[in-house]
Order: sequence, then structure tokens, then C-alpha cells
Amino acid sequence: MSAHPTLGFVLHDVARLLRKRFEQRAKCLGLTRSQWQTLAYLANNEGIHQGGLAEILEVEPITLVRILDKLAERGLVERRQHPADRRVWLLYMRDEALPLLAQMRVIGEATRGEALDGVCAEQREQLFQILSLIR
Repeated sequence: MSAHPTLGFVLHDVARLLRKRFEQRAKCLGLTRSQWQTLAYLANNEGIHQGGLAEILEVEPITLVRILDKLAERGLVERRQHPADRRVWLLYMRDEALPLLAQMRVIGEATRGEALDGVCAEQREQLFQILSLIR
């Protein structure tokens, strides 16, 4: 094995460390990582059906059902029946989730700021351009 880590390894490790640091900062919110990820993605995809959100989150639908049950119990999300298909449930944020989302955004900004500390604006822009190109 090479002495230098691969691009995939570095990207995965940086993402892992960012998630871990966010989790440390967000512990006070009383949410699991899967719960805050679900809220974050739902905030940008309101009205999506459960299967679609599971696909975005890359989790099994049954796993998402359990996460949504917990979030619904806390009054943060609600399921509404699809108007044309009774088998399909559409997902929406509740107003009670908005302050929590605002706190999550502040924690996310602080985490990203900490991660990019010492990286000048020009390097940040170049990093984002290169990662966008790779994506």
C-alpha cells in the first residue's frame, strides 16, 4: 500500500471527521445523527414521499420509518396522505422544527469554520471548485 492516502480515503475521512465534530456540538439538541440528517434533507425536500427521502438518505425505507416515528413523536415532522394514493405518505416539517433547524445551521457553520480555519479565501474557493468538478 502506498504511503500516501488516496483521494477517496481523504475525502471519506474528512467527511467522517466533520460529521463527528458536528455530532459533538449538536449533542445538546437531543437528536441522533440520522435524525438531524433526516431533518436537514427534509427541510430541502418538503412534500417528498417516504421512499424518495429514504433514497436520498441512502437508507432502507423501514429504517427511515423508525427515524420518522421518533421525529413525529417529538412533533418535528408530520406525515400527510397523498391526495391521489392512500398508500403514499408525504413528509412535512412542523413549525416546531424550525428553531431546531436554525440551531443546526449555526452549529454547521461553526463546524465548517473550524475545519477551514487557516485556509485562505482563495484556497477555499479553489477547493470548492475542484470538489464540484470531481462531483
